[in-house]
Amino acid sequence: MGKIIALANQKGGVGKTTTAINLASCVALMGKKVLLVDADSQANATSGLGFPINNKGLYDALIGDVEVSSLILEVPKIDNLFVLPSSIDLAGAEIELVNMPNSVFRLRASLEKIKDEFDFIFIDCSPSLGMITLNAFNAADSLLVPVQCEFFSLEGIGKLLNTFKMVKEEQNPYLEIEGFVLTMYDSRLKIANQVVGEMREHFQDLVYNTIIQRNVRLTEAPSYGLPVVIYDPRSKGAIAYLALAKELVERNS
Repeated sequence: MGKIIALANQKGGVGKTTTAINLASCVALMGKKVLLVDADSQANATSGLGFPINNKGLYDALIGDVEVSSLILEVPKIDNLFVLPSSIDLAGAEIELVNMPNSVFRLRASLEKIKDEFDFIFIDCSPSLGMITLNAFNAADSLLVPVQCEFFSLEGIGKLLNTFKMVKEEQNPYLEIEGFVLTMYDSRLKIANQVVGEMREHFQDLVYNTIIQRNVRLTEAPSYGLPVVIYDPRSKGAIAYLALAKELVERNS
């Protein structure tokens, strides 16, 4: 049975979608069958893998009751990687879901039908705590939290953990914290090193050993519709995400 991991942080700009794209790609390159669900109406994970953002996708599964298996796209150039795309329509789903039955469990119902077909399903969440994100939390087995190595990221973690606690107590008792991934690290900055130290002190083994440094290739790759491991496999970004993928797979072996 596959494991569903939601990548979430209620603070934007922390490298969440970058991590979703590149971690999913690297896990797929390790021979695991992977699905990336783009649950953000900005559709950056969709376009970052080279797909137009006007395909049918998650919106149709949640609102139109379309079978999710018919909406999944195979990612070219990377064996074993598939994507359930997003579109601007997903923004409207926030309002439409409110009045629908089982409104926060619709993504879970869709993914349960295909969960056994994949080793890992990653959900790229939006930064806001809306109906789509609540659907992701209720569909997931665990949360993976990218944390930018700067001061304000620590404030965002508190809000996220409050949401996690609420969902776990009231809706999804099996939800766990997969771990924290430190991103956008610059060793020259004192605050970056302080954040690393505080995260390791407070969350200990939940913090992944692999740290994602700032890297130009990571910012360039999405404009070519490629993960960094294909765009520039020798870059620091590619090497870091390969290491992160290995660490995640080993933790779940």
